[in-house]
Amino acid sequence: MRPDPGQVLHFSEDPTIERFVPHVAVTSSLGEPYVWAVGHDRCPDYWFPRACPRAMAWRGPDTSDEDVARIAGAGCGERVHAVEYGWLRAIMDVRLYAYRLPAAEFAPIGDPPHAVVSKVPVVPIGPPEPVGDLFELHEQAGIQLRLLDNLWSFWHEVTGSSMQFSGIRLRNARR
Repeated sequence: MRPDPGQVLHFSEDPTIERFVPHVAVTSSLGEPYVWAVGHDRCPDYWFPRACPRAMAWRGPDTSDEDVARIAGAGCGERVHAVEYGWLRAIMDVRLYAYRLPAAEFAPIGDPPHAVVSKVPVVPIGPPEPVGDLFELHEQAGIQLRLLDNLWSFWHEVTGSSMQFSGIRLRNARR
């Protein structure tokens, strides 16, 4: 599930949103209200239930072959997403939807940019689309999906490597 040219996506478990209104996200360290969305490359970060903690790593321009082999595994591709076993049922059962939004309403945020935001209300281009089987999406995208007892050892390895990474909802991970 990726956006078409001129679009960005917002993923949600709520299929009834008719208009996205800027707000300050509970998890945001920023005080300004935004509508959040993602472009093509960051969509896989959101192929999960909203509250699911996940640690993700992928090859970047300065990533060493050794780190890819150590973190992702030899012959296992160049991107890996890790979640805890306790979230397996939620990943299998979630009904996730993608809203297509006009990219012209959004600007990149972050350094490097990890999302796009709008400061004005945004109306979806059409009705929300069911995202479908999250495991199948990962497989089709060539992304390894790893199940772990606990994310923290993996997270510390990733953040100490030359790989690019993102951690979402890590506050929900086991301690």
